[in-house]
Amino acid sequence: MVLAVDLLNPSAEADKRSHKLKRLVPRPNSYFMDVKCSGCFNITVVFSNSQSVVTCPGCSTVLCQPTGGRARLTEGCSFRKKIN
Repeated sequence: MVLAVDLLNPSAEADKRSHKLKRLVPRPNSYFMDVKCSGCFNITVVFSNSQSVVTCPGCSTVLCQPTGGRARLTEGCSFRKKIN
């Protein structure tokens, strides 16, 4: 009997859609990111699910605010995910 889906080698889309504990290799959905301040253009490392307000060390403006899950970035701030 042949299955329609290969369970040992799931596709990248199917792996991304599945729950973090039901993946073949469990890994978290959270990540670290570089956030660039819109005022002074300093780059600060922020956790995606931070539970406290993060301010810029240069000009002390608020970079992100916590919500129930992911942190919400302030208008004008740009970010990129850190690879490692």
